Amino acid sequence: MDRKKQFVAGNWKMNGSLAENRELLNELMELVKDADAEVVVFPPAIYIQQVASITEGSNIKVGVQNVSAEAKGAFTGEISLAMVEDFGCRYVLIGHSERRTLYGETDADVAKKMKAVVDAGLIPVICVGETLEERESGRTEAVIKQQLTSVIDAIGIDAFKEAIIAYEPVWAIGTGKTATPEEAESVHNFILCTLKSYDDKISNLVRVVYGGSVNASNVESLFAQENIDGALVGGASLKAKEFAKIVLA
Repeated sequence: MDRKKQFVAGNWKMNGSLAENRELLNELMELVKDADAEVVVFPPAIYIQQVASITEGSNIKVGVQNVSAEAKGAFTGEISLAMVEDFGCRYVLIGHSERRTLYGETDADVAKKMKAVVDAGLIPVICVGETLEERESGRTEAVIKQQLTSVIDAIGIDAFKEAIIAYEPVWAIGTGKTATPEEAESVHNFILCTLKSYDDKISNLVRVVYGGSVNASNVESLFAQENIDGALVGGASLKAKEFAKIVLA
């Protein structure tokens, strides 16, 4: 995998409708058809079939926002990796801060899901990031290290061979605030150094992307940083023209 190929993904969260999705994707496919970046959208699971059908044959790929680590069984409301694969999804978002804070996902849960995704041959997009209180108390690196090493120590560094890591400072998600390019670069460099302490070759493969109020006006300064390999975009990914500007930056 070419680590230098930009990865730009849109996390739709709990947004969309059949009509809205169709309008957004039809416009977006035309705008980004010549993009050099790898482009992925993460719609709500109920719309994966529709999105996969609309984007078939385009350069837009489809991911899922969350999965169960279990293969099947009595888990009401959950979806399995096999179900996701049925619709051609190759990417799985893991450990998003909203899953951690709103639904109580622990580092152990994230590790279990990561292992399931890797074992299924899919590509994990694992999210890490600190809260405002953790940043202001100088614990950013300690928090990031804990989130990474808890997964590595549980399932091994090899799980990161094809992984994408999304650094998403919790205080910058949906707030309009964003880390400065220098702040983001510093954390991205720390993430890569942490991986390198386990395996130098794997650290050179992993792409680290930034998420946290990324938009068309701040993306160029973020992408100019050496170790920012793309973006995980929230609200701006729901606007075709704005998301396209980020993809093409």
